[in-house]
Amino acid sequence: MQLTVKHYSELSVDELYALLQARNAVFVLEQNCPYQDLDDRDQNAYHLWLHDDQGIAAYLRVLPQGVAFPDCSLGRVLTLRRRQGLGTQLMREGIRIARDRFHADYITIEAQLYARHFYELLGFVACSDVFLLDNIEHIKMRLKVE
Repeated sequence: MQLTVKHYSELSVDELYALLQARNAVFVLEQNCPYQDLDDRDQNAYHLWLHDDQGIAAYLRVLPQGVAFPDCSLGRVLTLRRRQGLGTQLMREGIRIARDRFHADYITIEAQLYARHFYELLGFVACSDVFLLDNIEHIKMRLKVE
């Protein structure tokens, strides 16, 4: 499995297409949730994905402070091959990118409620009540970056 990390400005057209296709496959089709994925934040983000000769296995984006929240943010977290530790591996890389490239002290996320425990294992702490986002229960969580 290979990790690729690129700022939006470094992505090829084919890479961007593949990333958007993976996001659409999970968030729109699998979760049956029509929503506006293209939110004008990708251009500010580092995009991280794990892949091999079979394609993208996991993906997330890292946003700098002030784009989604006052803190850095990780978002659009997905795994296409589950129960292999890929999500954890990618999240740790995302935290490292936020720390090293954006000098993040904190990272804020809006986690789907079903994944709360996954994020808690990475050190995130709930900092809101449950709320609906695109008709899916979410909770805001925050991590102090070490």
